[in-house]
Amino acid sequence: MLPSRFLLLSLLLILFFNAVHSKPKFFPSSSSVSSKIGLGYRVVSVEETPDGSLLARLQVKKPNKIYGPDIPYLQLFVKHETNDRLRVHITDAEKQRWEVPYNLLPREQPPVMKQTIGKSTKNTITGSEYVGSNLIFSYTSDPFSFLVKRKSNGDILFDSSSSDSDPYSNLVFKDQYLEISTKLPEDAALYGLGENTQPHGIRIYPNDPYTLYTTDVSAINLNTDLYGSHPVYMDLRNEGGKASAHAVLLLNSNGMDVFYRGKSLTYKVIGGVLDFYFFSGPSPLDVVQQYTSLIGKPAPMPYWAFGFHQCRWGYHNLSVIEDVVENYQKAQIPLDVIWTDDDHMDGKKDFTLNPVNYPRPKFLAFLDKIHSIGMKYIVIIDPGIAVNSSYGVHQRGLENDVFIKYQGEPFLAQVWPGAVNFPDFLNPKTVLWWGDEVRRFHELVPVDGLWLDMNEVSNFCSGLCKIPKGKQCPTGTGPGWICCLDCKNITKTRWDDPPYKINASGLQVPIGFKTIATSAVHYNGVLEYDAHSLYGFSQSVATHKALLGLEGKRPFILSRSTFVGSGKYAAHWTGDNKGTWDDLKYSISTMLNFGIFGMPMVGSDICGFYPAPTEELCNRWIELGAFYPFSRDHANYYSPRQELYQWESVAISGRNALGMRYKLLPYLYTLNYEAHTTGAPIARPLFFSFPDLKECYNVSTQFLLGSSVLVSPVLEKGKTKVSAMFPPGTWYSLFDMKQTIVSDEVQYLSLPAPLHVINVHLYQNSILPMQQGGLISKEARKTPFTFIVAFPADDSKGEAKGKLFLDEDEHPEISLGDGLSTYVELYATVSQGSVKVWSEVQEGKFALEKGWIVEKLIVLGLDASKRAQALEINGNAVEEGSNIEFYTSEQSYQQAELEDGGDKRKTAMVEVRGLSLSVGKNFEVFWKMG
Repeated sequence: MLPSRFLLLSLLLILFFNAVHSKPKFFPSSSSVSSKIGLGYRVVSVEETPDGSLLARLQVKKPNKIYGPDIPYLQLFVKHETNDRLRVHITDAEKQRWEVPYNLLPREQPPVMKQTIGKSTKNTITGSEYVGSNLIFSYTSDPFSFLVKRKSNGDILFDSSSSDSDPYSNLVFKDQYLEISTKLPEDAALYGLGENTQPHGIRIYPNDPYTLYTTDVSAINLNTDLYGSHPVYMDLRNEGGKASAHAVLLLNSNGMDVFYRGKSLTYKVIGGVLDFYFFSGPSPLDVVQQYTSLIGKPAPMPYWAFGFHQCRWGYHNLSVIEDVVENYQKAQIPLDVIWTDDDHMDGKKDFTLNPVNYPRPKFLAFLDKIHSIGMKYIVIIDPGIAVNSSYGVHQRGLENDVFIKYQGEPFLAQVWPGAVNFPDFLNPKTVLWWGDEVRRFHELVPVDGLWLDMNEVSNFCSGLCKIPKGKQCPTGTGPGWICCLDCKNITKTRWDDPPYKINASGLQVPIGFKTIATSAVHYNGVLEYDAHSLYGFSQSVATHKALLGLEGKRPFILSRSTFVGSGKYAAHWTGDNKGTWDDLKYSISTMLNFGIFGMPMVGSDICGFYPAPTEELCNRWIELGAFYPFSRDHANYYSPRQELYQWESVAISGRNALGMRYKLLPYLYTLNYEAHTTGAPIARPLFFSFPDLKECYNVSTQFLLGSSVLVSPVLEKGKTKVSAMFPPGTWYSLFDMKQTIVSDEVQYLSLPAPLHVINVHLYQNSILPMQQGGLISKEARKTPFTFIVAFPADDSKGEAKGKLFLDEDEHPEISLGDGLSTYVELYATVSQGSVKVWSEVQEGKFALEKGWIVEKLIVLGLDASKRAQALEINGNAVEEGSNIEFYTSEQSYQQAELEDGGDKRKTAMVEVRGLSLSVGKNFEVFWKMG
């Protein structure tokens, strides 16, 4: 990508700010009570609305001036919006306040309480409990606080009360400072609150700083507000071995600090409203399904997006990317998509083509060539539009009045092309203008997707700037990120210098530092102060609309900056990482968090963006990265080339790991369908499938694809073994299905993992659809299917299930019933020596037209002392001499010796080869183990 190329810059900034800011430690002492602000609010009236919601009026108890005057009267709105979702909305009772726009993230608007200031009405609610199907809301009147409880067992999920001994205040609500807290059980496991790079793993760690404010700060910075803002957390609890999960979303786009102390969590927000949503779960998968029902289900991705992607900042001309494609083919390493950073642009200007390095006739010929074999091409787009009188994109923007303003003029900033203005995607006219520019560019170059970078927004300058007279800016030499505009700080407004300082960039820098001035103005007078963290989200929405309008194809958008709901429109990569072993490890936690955030199509720059990775690290990174939902190698302009074929050893690892990925494409694409229809993440923490096992709650070095494929990568230098945790049951190695792991309890094993090996295992009770793979997804998709049936090892009775979704993958919608898709449910049983595998097909016409067949069944975990015989297909006996044959292999075990001195299990892998079963028709295969 065109990353926050502030890798070097961010390091310099850290040194600079550490030197000039002798501030106290960010996180307050847990014993500190002196920071309490005011006495909170009291309830003065409460009523029930016609639709059964609760509406109340609150009055401040004792006003104070800390961080500004209190808002005297608040409105509380509470509604059970669904059986599993509760909303608690608190705002100014007298004046409208900024909220995430309802047209950007559609949801119900609270009613307005009609009441004279200060005058209480009769309480029309009996008691203080408001009961829904799964959640109960209750409140205390004076001082006001509220509880959210689980109806089934009374478990308190959120408690905003504050006692004298608590290190936080009761409710505080000022114009630029909102504070609210909740008590938490100390053993609760919390996940979410991003985007940040978490060194302790996926679980939220007590006393680490969590600041949410979209910022172009490299992902190499730990515990720092990064590119996205996702103020949601999942809370997983376990009582007596039985887990329950819920989630809490504070829908607010203003900057905030979140303090997690282990026994409590406090929000300190610099504007907006308190708009809480509680999701009852009770399973982690339920939580994400409920969450995405509110914010939008993840965007469906085209099939090719699950292939491998290659990118680099520094593909200087067309011949370079032609060589890259050719070298991947020569090395026999799969590749679906080639990307260019800003190298293809004319003067780094959006929607342009460099006439010398990327001449259009030759470029179109190259695109025709790669499109003919099914490959795709994606380019970068930055939000900054170059200020240039001869640049049509900017001139049309001025004519349509689409740019963010400061004091009535387009706000001036600097990014790669030099002086720029930023489009205001909250303006409906901007969305139309943007769509027209995307259309014009697509007519120039028929790209297959767009990559949205620098959209936090990133600015190389700070403050109010002017184009310097008498000098060139930028100079064209040296680092392109040095500010060369004439600028002065803007600190005269309370929006540029708010009373409460969030821990921006991990250094409490001004919130307008290296971005748009927070007193700048969007459409309808909206302040950048309020809308800042929505920029990338609103750009993704506009870009999605633009791409849909081009050819009616399914859009592919990759966005660096994200917000609640971005997953409905875009994929995400984790930004500017380093080629280090630590960054390799961190990538797993960030990937898993984004699944919880409703953005399942996510991955990190494979081999690291900067600096140069070692050969060993790149081997291990492609082994892991081959199993990211979004799998892309990307490198910095100043780094050596790191395509997978640059080292022969990495090429071997790439062929092995990507070879397996391409066999798993039908499974990954089925998970894509499930993500779009249910919200389920593609890559998941182990506790999603094993929520009752506390041992899974901290696992951040392994992950699941779907519910049953376990990935256990090597994450340390010089290691040829990997320590992996296996929940109880049977696990089969996908690279050698004769290798089996069985345990009745959680087991920790040291598995062989020489340089070119990654351990990937399939769990019992599942059926995995696979194909034969290939060098490009279009060709791999045409190959015959193999269904892997995983039974519990040597159980006399067992079952397995699986799913397969197939469609015309570039069609905008991903759904059944349009004649362009097929859905297959797969089942298998073993009982008293009889094995049955069958399918139930919905909308089989599409698969029949494509001619897909099942060529092989592989059934794992059968009794090795018996022989497969008496095969029947669709009720008809298979005669001897047919092409259909059984092949049986005995399985071995990777685990510690049993107490009696050895493992007595004898299980077999049985293959049924030579089949020709139509995927589009129900089938039944039956045989006996005799």
